[in-house]
Amino acid sequence: MVDDITGLPDDLDLDIEEDLARTETVLSVRMESRRYGKPMTIVEGFEDTTIDLKELASGLKQRLGAGGTVEGETIEIQGDHQRRLPELLREEGFAVDA
Repeated sequence: MVDDITGLPDDLDLDIEEDLARTETVLSVRMESRRYGKPMTIVEGFEDTTIDLKELASGLKQRLGAGGTVEGETIEIQGDHQRRLPELLREEGFAVDA
């Protein structure tokens, strides 16, 4: 069968809603100092619920070699990753506020 919106075959299994949400989402990356002065990089700006934050956070943590968590609508990654994280988010299809 063919998708009514895209005109592409359904068996391609494209997640158009999540891709669209990613391109429309503008994220910000900042750093906080936590207990004992440990740095924590915070990614904010996720407003769309179609984005799987736990899956995204897992991939980012793996690529950065760091721990972290999802708290509400933010991703928190242990360490100072302000330089590398925007690049990784852009590769995932997000716009990142400079």
